[in-house]
Amino acid sequence: MGELKVFVRTPQYVLPMKNPKYGPDEERRYKARFDELKSNLPHTFTGFEYDFQHQWAALTPERRLEILEEIHADGSLKLWLASFAEMFFDEAVSEEISEFVRGKMRARLNDPALIDLLVPKPGDYGFGTHRVPLETNYLEVYHRPNVTAVSLRDNPIAEIVEQGIKLADGTVHELDVIILATGFDAGSGALSRIDIRGRDGRSLAEEWRRDIRTTYGLAKEGFPNLFMTGAPLAPSAALCNMTTCLQQQTEWISRCIRDLRATGKSVIEPTPEGEADWVRHHDEVAGQNLISRTNSWYVGANVPGKPRRVLSYTGGVGTYRQKCDEAANDGYRGFRMG
Repeated sequence: MGELKVFVRTPQYVLPMKNPKYGPDEERRYKARFDELKSNLPHTFTGFEYDFQHQWAALTPERRLEILEEIHADGSLKLWLASFAEMFFDEAVSEEISEFVRGKMRARLNDPALIDLLVPKPGDYGFGTHRVPLETNYLEVYHRPNVTAVSLRDNPIAEIVEQGIKLADGTVHELDVIILATGFDAGSGALSRIDIRGRDGRSLAEEWRRDIRTTYGLAKEGFPNLFMTGAPLAPSAALCNMTTCLQQQTEWISRCIRDLRATGKSVIEPTPEGEADWVRHHDEVAGQNLISRTNSWYVGANVPGKPRRVLSYTGGVGTYRQKCDEAANDGYRGFRMG
């Protein structure tokens, strides 16, 4: 029998995922909701079909627990994205919901050492301030006799050697295959790896190495006609159902191009003042939530030297759409055309 060693650095809150099978009846019922979903999805907080609908302070502790149990059993991201929005702003609410999830995780592990290694601890970070993975039997795998969890918390990886992986204390784990899960340069990484040049030879990569700024995550001051999707300071950078958000952004860009052509213009770019306004608003919104206070790839903390800024707009998909539309309807306020 083969063996698996999992090197664990930062334990993650995880949610069990249901993978139901859909037949013709389920497909018909879902498609019958087309008009409802088309109307609602673009205006929810994260672009999914569910949205926050409960207020923590308005409910008794017993009712809060009932709701958490009910949503947890759904086997989706609803606990993160459609339970209680207060978890992102109120540390006390965050801790209660985090403890609920920790309890669910502990109940699936029968080994105190595994619990210590795989379940986040109070004070580490709050549930939902990191990306929440959905999983199927992830925790149960560690109970298998051929699976070993190796803690990197106080004994990090020092180097890759011929035999496998060497830890800081000199221990060498002999391995045949190494699967790396090292994170990624979110939001700005992909575009920074293209040599995009703006006016007077300005380098987008160099500018973002100093300060990650955009206008609505759609354009960049000093880079005329550079339209972007999935870029920093838009929900699509991290906190959005990508299908919903990318559709909105491509529709906005398409409209902008049509409007330019209709007025005989061919160039558009944000003004310095327009970009500063959006960055200021973005930072004000981000500064109110716990995501901004947590070290994760959401703020670029996983990339040495990357400027710290919440990479995704956290004001909600519906609010973002409204602000983009308002700018376009106001003659592309914050942009200059020629």
